Amino acid sequence: MATNMDVEVGSNLYRNSDGTIEIEGVPQIQVAQHPSTGALLVNFALFDSNGRMLAKVVDSTMMFNERRAYDLSKTRKSVVVKEATSGKVLLQLDLKAPDVVSFSKGEFHTMKGHLLEVSAKEWKIEKQQKSGQTHDAKGGAVSIG
Repeated sequence: MATNMDVEVGSNLYRNSDGTIEIEGVPQIQVAQHPSTGALLVNFALFDSNGRMLAKVVDSTMMFNERRAYDLSKTRKSVVVKEATSGKVLLQLDLKAPDVVSFSKGEFHTMKGHLLEVSAKEWKIEKQQKSGQTHDAKGGAVSIG
């Protein structure tokens, strides 16, 4: 993935990223656009609080889904992962413009077992939170936590 992407996480903007979102130092989400269709492609690993993988999304397709506990819905411009029973949104990514992806909503555990919460106004993990900031990722990963 050669193109740089701007990634919004809550109200924070990360410019010039490579599409990787590292959470507590671990790459947990990767976003890209399909070279010919422009569709949003998402890679995502969902963990429980013990760091065990529960679901894995590759190129916006559910590859592993323990006990079919999670639903994935997608369009060309969005990917949403929900809990099947409660309908709670665990991850929502939207392509707002070419090379601009918004991670507007989410609630899931990091690989280290902490709960990441993303809302329109902020992201937070444990006692850390950020809102309304702009960072230049300088061609590297978006780093949260």
